[in-house]
Amino acid sequence: MTIGFALRAATSTCALCAAGLLALAPAAATAGTRADPAPSPGTGPRAGAPPASLLYRSGTHVRPRAGAPEVPELSAKSWLVADAGTGTVLAAHDAHRRLPPASTLKTLFALTVLPALPAGLRHEVSERDLRGIGPGSSLVGVAENRTYEVSDLWNGVFLSSGNDAVHVLASLGGGWRTTAERMEAKAHALGARDTRVESPDGYDAPGQVSSAFDLAVFGRAGLRNPEFARYCARTEARFPGRDGGSYGIRNTNRLLTGADGVEPYPGLIGIKNGYTSNAGHTLVAAARQDGRTLVVTVMHPRSGGAHAVYEEARSLLDWGFEAAGRVDPVGSLDALRDRPDPVDPPDALRDRPLSGQQAEPAPAPVARGDDRSGRPVSWTIAGAAVLGGAVVALFLRLMWGPVPKD
Repeated sequence: MTIGFALRAATSTCALCAAGLLALAPAAATAGTRADPAPSPGTGPRAGAPPASLLYRSGTHVRPRAGAPEVPELSAKSWLVADAGTGTVLAAHDAHRRLPPASTLKTLFALTVLPALPAGLRHEVSERDLRGIGPGSSLVGVAENRTYEVSDLWNGVFLSSGNDAVHVLASLGGGWRTTAERMEAKAHALGARDTRVESPDGYDAPGQVSSAFDLAVFGRAGLRNPEFARYCARTEARFPGRDGGSYGIRNTNRLLTGADGVEPYPGLIGIKNGYTSNAGHTLVAAARQDGRTLVVTVMHPRSGGAHAVYEEARSLLDWGFEAAGRVDPVGSLDALRDRPDPVDPPDALRDRPLSGQQAEPAPAPVARGDDRSGRPVSWTIAGAAVLGGAVVALFLRLMWGPVPKD
């Protein structure tokens, strides 16, 4: 009878230990898995916010409030308009559609290479530096055996869209293939997941694509770099000539300069235009009015001629400034980036937030193999098992007396 009671009591005690282990089991089950991500601006669970995948859906997306202006009808295959200061996307059409970017890809090239090369660095160009330039490329006129400052070459990239200048800078930055790989890594870190780089100068290449979303991300990031911002806003510069003199070059972004009958846009501050027969006309542009900076992307207008990309960008900028405070975001340029933007943006982008806009919530924690005290879950479970075994042993010792030794 005593033994039977002891066995039943021990069984009950073991059941209690097992229950304790089962209570800890959920923590072990979640170890190493990722918790649901925190909502990005404009994509969280708060009332009226859009789902996180909204910009991945085809078609035009805009969330107007009462009195908001009508979003313009454009012929571009893809477009987007966003607040450069906050990153909120005000409206978009096929924002993640992957298309050839042409020379707008030079924005990502500059983001990647510009910080690594001092502007005053001088380099004598060799024949090897200029190998592989695609036929029909836009050129600024870089010559072999001529010495250039890095700042001269960047003027050639931003103003003349010179693929020759890109090749020399890529050579200085580690080589063509290495630069392409670094560009893709930079794009990924910025949350631009649609971009594939085969030719860093934007020249058409199989598999090379980007999107209106990604290009807007690059343009916005560029404006936060003072050097990038200066180059992309520059309308004219002098470029070293072959004979030791220099000649004038002019920015090919007609929305900035007003060339060829295109009216310059008030407050425009860059950024980069592009064209190839495969990509059509592409443009990333930014403008600042009344303390607010907008960034727009227009990719491959299908009607309106060679200047349609500028006029459609103009329509988006006009709409964006008029709609400020009267539309809810449809997404965020920060939605996919590895880490959030700094809390305090540079003075150039210190804009007022949209009416009713909330700050970006802190990222959700990632579940680790730890309990809340910081101890690894595996050690917590092991400790509980040892403690349970000790309790059983003590109970049996009290019931049966000392265990005889061998």
